[in-house]
This record gives sequence, structure tokens and C-alpha cells, in this order.
Amino acid sequence: MNATVNPAPIQTDLGAIFVSLELSRSTWLVTSLSPASGEKMSKFSVIAGDAADLLSRMSVLRDKALHRTGRAYPIITIQEAGLDGFWLHRLLTREGIESNVVDPASITVSRRRRQAKTDRLDGETLLRTLMAHKRGEPRVCAMVHVPSPEEEDQRRVSRERKTLTGERVTHVNRIKGLLYSQGISGYEPLHKDRRKRLDELKTGDGRDLPVHLKRQVSRELDRLELLLEQIKSVEAERNAFLGSQVKKANQPQVEILLGIKGIGAEVATILWTEALYRHFDNRRQIASYAGLAPTPWQSGSIDREQGVSKAGNPRLRVTLVQTAWLWLRHQPNSALSKWFRERTQANHGRRKKSTIVALARKLLVALWKYVTSGVLMEGVITNKV
Repeated sequence: MNATVNPAPIQTDLGAIFVSLELSRSTWLVTSLSPASGEKMSKFSVIAGDAADLLSRMSVLRDKALHRTGRAYPIITIQEAGLDGFWLHRLLTREGIESNVVDPASITVSRRRRQAKTDRLDGETLLRTLMAHKRGEPRVCAMVHVPSPEEEDQRRVSRERKTLTGERVTHVNRIKGLLYSQGISGYEPLHKDRRKRLDELKTGDGRDLPVHLKRQVSRELDRLELLLEQIKSVEAERNAFLGSQVKKANQPQVEILLGIKGIGAEVATILWTEALYRHFDNRRQIASYAGLAPTPWQSGSIDREQGVSKAGNPRLRVTLVQTAWLWLRHQPNSALSKWFRERTQANHGRRKKSTIVALARKLLVALWKYVTSGVLMEGVITNKV
């Protein structure tokens, strides 16, 4: 005799009103599960950005639960980290509502090749994830550490500079490409005599630059010069920020970073504002935050590494890999540089890229230890020496 297998019912003995927010540009889908409401999840939509309506609907949920049970229950919400940033989280927290922001990539989903996806299903999945997280189930999801408004604003300077320098590269390459199509090479748009050199240029066959091409290059130079001024302005803001951090008696960490040879203002700013201002319990946490933690693949007799997870902060990870290459140049006698040389020599010069990523992870952990506990790496040269 075959027994009918029914799905496990939703736990209805709840100690709170659980709410998931599926946010989009046009509407917000709100899915909730309240005490004494059986197994039914209620759903309603509000216009995107209408926080007043959302709070009003949540107040109705609280009143209904009070009417049914005679108890006042707190509201616990969950939303995915995404385009809306953290303003809604801060608003809910200010209203006395517990808000959780989850990394969407950490939520377990079906491994079927073709799976249904709707906002309704996503809202239910978020709600079940929140309940499992509050029950204390391990590894059910990864909640995002929400920075304060001041900490979030401090990141703007280094991020804006990276955007501007990327645009600068684009304009420089475009100018060089336009001129190269006329047989002209060796022109450097970043040199101060760029305007004078432009007037002197001749095509590969000895002609003056075509009129419209010259005007196009001139307009490109206008935009490039504007970018150069904006980069100077952003760097001035960055230096002012570093100066203010160094002057703080209770925060000498930035000064410690700047004291290491090979770490300049830009790297110190990124390291501090993207990672080292936060608290980490151990080296595994900070390596995972940077996306530099190893990813094992073990199944039966199979046991191999898939490389780093790349699941963390991409700006921090890129900066650390670049800093690792600079570390070999400026800190050749440090223990980390010696370790890198020994590993590459053992591999006969192969696998340098994977080894430099490992060096970046070790460097991050070493800098974290130095900033938090003052443990200086062996063989490191400081600017004070």
C-alpha cells in the first residue's frame, strides 16, 4: 500500500509577523505570514517608492494579528540587496521594524535546468528564507552588513575616481585610434602640449589632418581635459578624507596603512573604506568578503579546488591583486614576497596568476592583522624607517 506524501506544513506558531519585499522599478510585492493566519501567505502590491503606503499596510498587518491573538507582534522584513540600495532598510529600522538585507546569490534555489520564476514565487522563497534564518538554520543565506550613511558615503570618492579614470582611458584610446587610422602614431593626449602637437600633425602620406577629423579630436580633448580636472578634484577630496582620518586619535589605522612602503593614498582609501573599517572575527571572514576564499569541490573520490569564489567585493578584490604585484616590487624582502618566489620557482615559473591571487589573499589577511592588532609582517619596509 502506497502512502500519500504531503508537503510539510508551514510553521504557524510564529513569534513575529514575517514580511518579504520583492522590489522592482514599478511595484513592490509584499508577502507576509502572520500568527494565527493558518498556512496562508498574504500578498499585496504597492507603488515602488511609496514608503508611506508600505508602512500603512504593515500597520494593518500588525492590527489584524493583535485582533486575532490579543498580542502585539513585531514585524520582521527581508529584502534583496540591489538597485534600491539601503534607504528602505534604514527607513524601516527607524520605524522600529527589524529589517534584513540578504545577498540574493546566497539563497538556495532549485537545480532544475528550467525552473519557474515569478515575483510571487520569489516573494515566497524570500519569506521561507527569512523564517529559516530566524530559526537559526546554518548557511541558509548570507545577510548583508549594511553600512552607516557616513560609511557608505566615504566609498564614493574612490569609486568615482575609478569611474573617471576608466572614462579617461576610453577617450585616450579613441583619440589614438582616430589618428592611427590616418597613419599617425606616437601622439600622447595626456601630455601638456597635446593642443600644440595636434596642430603639427601630418597624416602618413604627408597631408594636414582633415578638417572634421581635427575638430572631432579637438572635442575629444575638451572632454578629456574636463575629466582630468574632475580627477584632480576627486583626488583632493580623497586626500582631505585621509587627512581627517589620520587626525582622529581613535582611528590611527589609515596612518598605519600609509606608513607601509608601496601603499599609496588610493590603495589605502580603498582598503579602509571597502573593508578594514568593518569588524571581522577571523581571517576566513575577511578573505570571503573580498571573494578571495578558496572554493572546494568534493564528491566521493573527487577532491579539487575551483579557485577563488569571486563572491565578495569586486572593487576590493581587483585592488588587492594589483597591490600584490606592486608588493613584489616595493617589498622584495618581505616574507610574503619570498613565499611567492619560492612557489613560482617550484612550479618553474608557471601558475603565476593563481599564485598572485593567493598572495593577494595573504596580503589582505596580513594587513588586517596589522591594522587591528599591530602585528607587522616579517621583512616589511615602512616609510618611517
